[in-house]
Amino acid sequence: MSTQGLAADPNALNALRYGSGAAGAKGDKAALKEAAKQFESLFMRELIKSMREATEKSGLMDGEGSNLGTDLLDQQFAVQLSGLPGGLSEAIERQLGRQIDPAAAARDALNGATRALPEASEPSTVSRASAGPRQAGFVSQHSQAAAAVSRETGIPASFMIGQAGHETGWGKSEIRHADGAPSFNLFGIKATGGWKGKVAEITTTEYTNGEPRKVTAKFRAYDSYADSFRDYARLIGNSPRYDKVMDQMGSVHGFATGLQQAGYATDPQYAAKLSRAINTTLNIQRAQS
Repeated sequence: MSTQGLAADPNALNALRYGSGAAGAKGDKAALKEAAKQFESLFMRELIKSMREATEKSGLMDGEGSNLGTDLLDQQFAVQLSGLPGGLSEAIERQLGRQIDPAAAARDALNGATRALPEASEPSTVSRASAGPRQAGFVSQHSQAAAAVSRETGIPASFMIGQAGHETGWGKSEIRHADGAPSFNLFGIKATGGWKGKVAEITTTEYTNGEPRKVTAKFRAYDSYADSFRDYARLIGNSPRYDKVMDQMGSVHGFATGLQQAGYATDPQYAAKLSRAINTTLNIQRAQS
């Protein structure tokens, strides 16, 4: 059944119900996505119909001759407005998947990296348009490593990628050794606390009483970006200093604020900057999914 067919014929809902059930039974993600688009199309059709009826009652569009053309136009609008990235169909698809496969809810919670969390989206301050090729490439580059660590620790991959993006200028300003070789340190973790591994020494900016100043500091160095994600997760997950941060996995603002309050960085605007970076990551992940 096509999306256009449903927009024109709400009686097709029974067939849609059977189709979505079959999709879940067979594990057909494409069919489930199509079912979600059809549900959204039906919703949009009714919404547009209600708007049109309100207009007709106002007397602005009288005449039987216009009814058929207007109705067909409504159907076309409903089809065109359905299935857009970030639209209602994505939420419907997730809900259908959870109803068909109860285990999906648990997987979503564990792999929440690629799904918007309750407070994760802030359209008023961050839009997809604000994410350029560098940000999108950075998110794609590190998605696999971050997702693996997320499954092990419960820290959303989007939070980790967003923080790595903020710390490195989306890969533009990564910490490097004196010879230019990469340190693979994505999170600006310093070589303190009895660190026995490799070290990269660079000049960085620290804030004292809100005032920036340049200092030379030693940072941890790794053999891969995956090692950097794992070490970051150990730092956040095992240190009592960040206990409150681990309680904020459902909130971008809460997570970023918790890190700043725990002293992760000295920048007084760190929480606000990190929130924007994480929301940018979430928007990119929605567009890429």
